Amino acid sequence: MDILHRFYIKTKDNLFFAVTNYQHPDSHIISFLRYVPSDDGDRMINGIKYKKLSSNEAYSYIKEHHSDYLVDFNVENKKMMGVLREDVAEILSPIERLNEIINSDDNDDYYDKIRLLSKTFHEEADISYEDMGVTGSTLINLQNNNTSDIDFIVYGLDNHRKAIEYFGKNKNNPDSPLNRISGDYWEQVYHKRIFDDTMDFDEFIWYEDRKNNRGLINGTLFDIHLTRKSDEVAIDNFISKQMGKMKISARIVDDTLAYDSPAIYKISNQNIVEGPCVEIEEIISFTHTYAGIVKNNEEVIVSGVCEEMTDKITGEKKYSIIVGTTRESLGEYIKLKENPLKKERNFL
Repeated sequence: MDILHRFYIKTKDNLFFAVTNYQHPDSHIISFLRYVPSDDGDRMINGIKYKKLSSNEAYSYIKEHHSDYLVDFNVENKKMMGVLREDVAEILSPIERLNEIINSDDNDDYYDKIRLLSKTFHEEADISYEDMGVTGSTLINLQNNNTSDIDFIVYGLDNHRKAIEYFGKNKNNPDSPLNRISGDYWEQVYHKRIFDDTMDFDEFIWYEDRKNNRGLINGTLFDIHLTRKSDEVAIDNFISKQMGKMKISARIVDDTLAYDSPAIYKISNQNIVEGPCVEIEEIISFTHTYAGIVKNNEEVIVSGVCEEMTDKITGEKKYSIIVGTTRESLGEYIKLKENPLKKERNFL
């Protein structure tokens, strides 16, 4: 089985990790700790209470209990988190989990919404059930049926494009079960994603609404995540090194991987506002907030961290600007150069 991004790993000591990479070293599966057994956990499976960890809590837990889960992999002077292959108890597939939900005969309202979501994309957007899945808490059966969002996955670049195009055309259709976000839901999404003053509430709504990768189904939030298929993933031979804070303006020239994780935007016409004097080839975002946020031919302003990437075989170097070096992405963003709500205001 190919272990793709957004699969989950259960370890021998009942930890749950989310797979965060398409490529892995021989010794580990690159993944991030999400849930741990805890007496004060608010979710339960098989008689075990679980707690969801923040990024800082996850690193603290790993350093204390599993320092062998920190590995050198393609990033200089920074350890990546990953499960030792010998400690893997179970690999959880989003596709198999969706199939299980579709074929179950329960009357669960939350599962009914997942079934309706997948049926809609299958029948209306012509996406195979084998190219869809569910991840997050639902994948590991730790969802809270009253509060959990639906982390829905569409596999393959073409399939994902069909899904978001269908949703974009139908999110205001009163006859469609898939609806745009509205009302108090915007407050919920905003405070989950923005932790500083880099984007105000109205701006956030403007960007999110046009991305067409998040909506409502019968009152429950859902995301339309992209995971590339194995034959769409190229081998990456680069090792990266962070060089410091950077801010640039540029034009987007290729947004093919804008909805992937990480999201990747090829750029041209860069202008360095702050940071090293190097030629940036692409913007890379590790936070879902900035996936799909800008489009081809748009002029953007980007604040993040400059990263030098060296080909391990040829020694060739290239440079990127990284957004989302922490989960909160404080001071890091991708936006249009001009505020779309106030054309006279320039973010520079």
